[in-house]
Amino acid sequence: MKLARMRFWLPLCLMCWGLLGACASLPNVTAMSDKLEPAAVPSVQGVNGNLSPERGKALLSKRWPKATLDLQAQAALEEAATGVPLIAGNKCTLLFDGPQTMTEMLKAINAARNNINLETYIFDQDELGLKFADALIAKQQQGVTVNILYDSVGTIGVPAEFFDRMRKGGIRLVEFNPVNPAKLSGESWKLNNRDHRKVLIVDGKVAFTGGINISATYARSSLFRSSARPTDKSQVGWRDTHIKVEGPAVQAFQWLFVRHWVAQDKDDLADADYFPKPVVAGDKVVRVLGSDPGGKFEIYKAYNLAIQEARKSIHITSAYFVPDRQTVDALMAAARRGVDVKIVLPGVSDSGLVFYAGHAFYDDLLESGVQIYQLKLAVLHAKTAVIDGNWSTVGSTNIDTRSFLHNSELNVVVMGDVFGTEMEKAFQEDLRDSVQVTLEGWRHRPWADRLREFAARFMNYWL
Repeated sequence: MKLARMRFWLPLCLMCWGLLGACASLPNVTAMSDKLEPAAVPSVQGVNGNLSPERGKALLSKRWPKATLDLQAQAALEEAATGVPLIAGNKCTLLFDGPQTMTEMLKAINAARNNINLETYIFDQDELGLKFADALIAKQQQGVTVNILYDSVGTIGVPAEFFDRMRKGGIRLVEFNPVNPAKLSGESWKLNNRDHRKVLIVDGKVAFTGGINISATYARSSLFRSSARPTDKSQVGWRDTHIKVEGPAVQAFQWLFVRHWVAQDKDDLADADYFPKPVVAGDKVVRVLGSDPGGKFEIYKAYNLAIQEARKSIHITSAYFVPDRQTVDALMAAARRGVDVKIVLPGVSDSGLVFYAGHAFYDDLLESGVQIYQLKLAVLHAKTAVIDGNWSTVGSTNIDTRSFLHNSELNVVVMGDVFGTEMEKAFQEDLRDSVQVTLEGWRHRPWADRLREFAARFMNYWL
C-alpha cells in the first residue's frame, strides 16, 4: 500500500539528507503554565469580530458550566502559549474511517459554488484518487475555482500525468517543497520539511481535516462501531478520524491554506470569494492550530499544556507514537498525580520502523501508571485526544518529533463537554477493540522484538 511504502521510505531518505545538517530541537515546555502570562479571559472571535471580555466570559461559562478542568483558565493559557484565539459559533461533526469521510467530502465538493481548496500529503492515482480528481475537474469546468496543494514526498510515486490531467482541466496545483529543488519558486529548499496536512475547504463555509489522505487505503471501513467481528485483516480498512467544521472557524482554515500557497508559489491565488461573510452555524467554540517547521510549535505547546493541566483523564489515540522526553514526562507526571491516562496505539502498523521505535518508552510509561492499549486487526491511523472530557483535538499531528518539528500540521481544538462526550464514546469503542499491554507482559516480550526496538531507536528523530 502507498502509505506503507511512504512510512518506510521517508525516514530513511530524510535521515540521509538530514545528517548533512544539525538536528533541530523542541522548545522547553516543562511546567509551561508557570511561565505564561494569560489574560483574565481568553479572547473569543464571533461572526462580527472579537467579543467583549464580558460577552466572551458569559459564552464560555455557558459552554462548560460543570467542567472538571477550569476551561476558561485553560483557554487563556493556551492562547498565551499559541497566540491563537478561540472562535465561536461553529458546528463540528466527527467522521470515522474512509467511507464516511470520503462521502461527506465528495458531497461538499459536488455542492461547491465558488471555490475549493485542497491540501493533502498523499493524493494517489487509484480508484478513490481518480474519483476525487474527476469531481474536482468537473467543478472547475463548471466555473468553480479549484486549487490543490500536495506534498512532493507524499506523492513521490504518483505519475506526473495524474496531476497534469488536472492542470489541463484548469485546476491550479502546487507541489509543496519539491524533491527536485529546480522546481522551487518560493521559499528555500529543505527536503526534511513536509506538508502533512489533510485539509479540504469548500466555498469558505465548510472545512475538513484529520488523518485521512486521498487514497484507496480508505476505501473500506475498519468496522468501527460495527457489531461484525471479522477474523481476517484483509476484510478491514484503516481506522481513522476526520472532523467537519462549519461556521466562522472555516476562515482560519482558509487563511492557513492561503499562507501556505503563497509561501510555495510565486503567483497569487486565482480570484474567488475565499472569505465570505461568516455566519453562525452552531454552538461549538474551537481553536484552529496550524504549525510549520521553524514556527512557534503551536500544536506541540497546546498538547503538552493540556496534558500538564489535566485533572481527571487523558485519552489519546495516536497512529505513530514516538514521543519526545518532555511529552513522556508530562504523561507520567499526570498518571502519578491520579489522572486516568490511557493511550490507544497500533497493534498492527503500516511501518515496522515506527511501530518498534514507539516502544522505547513503554516501560517508563507503564511503570508510572499510564495504561497502553493496542488496537487489534485494523491499522490505526487516527490522531485524536480528549482530556478531562472537555478539551478535544482532531487533526493530522502524530505524537512524534517529526510532526512537531519538521511537518506542517493542522489540528482543531474543540472546547466543551458535548463534543468531548462524542470523543469519549469513540475512544471507548476503540478500547473495546484493543488489547491492554501490561507491565509484566511487556517485560516478558520476545527478545526478537527487543532487538527490533533497539535497531529502530536510533532513528527516533527521523520517524
